[in-house]
Amino acid sequence: MHDIQNEPDHRSIAIDEVGITGLRYPVTFDDGHTRQQGIADISVTVALQAERRGTHMSRMIALVHDEIATLTPQDLPIALKRGLALLDAPALTLQVSLPVATSVTAPASGQTSWQTHDVTVTGHITADRCTISTAVTTDVTSLCPCSKAISDYGAHNQRSEITLQVTGAGDTPYPLPVHAMVDLLRSVGSSPVIPLIKRPDERVVTMQAYDRPAFVEDIIRDISLACREKGLSHTVKARNLESIHSHDAIAALHYTP
Repeated sequence: MHDIQNEPDHRSIAIDEVGITGLRYPVTFDDGHTRQQGIADISVTVALQAERRGTHMSRMIALVHDEIATLTPQDLPIALKRGLALLDAPALTLQVSLPVATSVTAPASGQTSWQTHDVTVTGHITADRCTISTAVTTDVTSLCPCSKAISDYGAHNQRSEITLQVTGAGDTPYPLPVHAMVDLLRSVGSSPVIPLIKRPDERVVTMQAYDRPAFVEDIIRDISLACREKGLSHTVKARNLESIHSHDAIAALHYTP
């Protein structure tokens, strides 16, 4: 059968990325600490040589089916190397996003519940280099230091969405496991978010937040400091879903040792 996409292209224009996105596929996330199944949102793209008209998108589905059914971030470079050969491309990028839940315990009642975090693992490979970036997004509570300082009583607080992305390469593609990233994110801000709390728990977390006011700037600096102490390349972003303003507050930074 004639393969049109394999025909030569005479325009001599290389393409940075071409491939598939929005593929929903069952994946088991298993990094040796956390093992959960879910439906992931997946993208696969390659760099296309100037002389080639098209890429083999069906092979991208085959790559996901054969290599990503169980997503182990520390083994992802092996799958990426196979994908590079399968697609005969100079570069390949694979991104897998899925929710991962951790069990949390309310501070006073001892009630347990599940807190869900968005996890995205992105692998990029060329003939010379492979990098794996792992991003975790979760919620904490932040209480405004300025509001506390100027008010006779109380202070406004809100949920903060925090994303930490850590990048590994070489012999350490996965330097900080997802569960450790979650623990770090939940330790910053004014207090953690807990889905199931009773009135005694609400009292504890409310007073904890009041005792630990934090600006959005404080949140990302605290996270970055912890990552710098571990020598990690990282990007951290925070967004305060403001409760008394008509806008949100955001902050972001990137650090490479």
